[in-house]
Amino acid sequence: MNTLVLTHPDCLAHDMGPGHPERPDRVRVIERILEHERFQCLLRDTAPLGTREAIIRAHPETYFQALAEASPHQGLLRLDGDTAMSPGTFDAAMRSVGGACMAVDEVMTRRVTNAFVATRPPGHHAEHATTMGFCFFNNAAIAARHAQAVHGAERVAIMDFDVHHGNGTQDIFWSDKNVLYASTHEMPLYPGTGALNETGAFGTIVNAPLRAGDDGAQFRDAMTSRILPAIEAFAPDLVIISAGFDAHRRDPLANINLLEADFGWATGKLMEIADRRAQGRVVSLLEGGYDLEALARSAAAHVMMLMGGA
Repeated sequence: MNTLVLTHPDCLAHDMGPGHPERPDRVRVIERILEHERFQCLLRDTAPLGTREAIIRAHPETYFQALAEASPHQGLLRLDGDTAMSPGTFDAAMRSVGGACMAVDEVMTRRVTNAFVATRPPGHHAEHATTMGFCFFNNAAIAARHAQAVHGAERVAIMDFDVHHGNGTQDIFWSDKNVLYASTHEMPLYPGTGALNETGAFGTIVNAPLRAGDDGAQFRDAMTSRILPAIEAFAPDLVIISAGFDAHRRDPLANINLLEADFGWATGKLMEIADRRAQGRVVSLLEGGYDLEALARSAAAHVMMLMGGA
């Protein structure tokens, strides 16, 4: 398999202040572990800047413009209790958008089999017109809309295994019958959404909440009984993974006890569906993961599976 990894130095310039868990070292540790000999066959490139056109397929133009104009020249601009902009934030967010769209381009045109976009800030909490939860633009939603608008994808499935529910992605696609959003996440936990009965206007929202203390057994059961059958039945033309690794047992922001092997297993199962339904097309986008050691090891297991297995 040809697996592409995209990142960019601009993603290191986004800084939300001392002690913030969503920090530049998150990208550094992933880049470092992917330098290992076993990843020598990876294709690598830098993420381009995203475009206004791509962003306004998922967000209002006024929202894009307001964020662009809010970008500070120095210091921090706090947008909410969790989310702030530094002078490097806007360009980093645009690289995350550009990387997501470039990954879709490369996968949909068959230049690569799949892709992992190791950029920050993450995106799945960004709603239609609201920043929150460390997120500015919803990279997964923008990638799905890009696949539809530019490459003619009729149906796109987004699977989110971040430990926090992707309220933003759910919000954007609540009334869209052509995009399936499926999520495993700890509940109750920030942001408070993601109940079983949240199914969207067309039944294309599929939530499988986990409880504090659950481990790989409960996660795999949720995937096998609820998530994977829904994605299979949806028969997507592209599978997008919102790849948050904060359900790892070492992560400080949650209470789920997954291991690297669980992320690898889930990746493999999603790839199997993509092979049957979507000509193998998978795009993975980094979301959360705040223990650096767990993040690096989990991302490595994820990428190894994208490359064809451990």
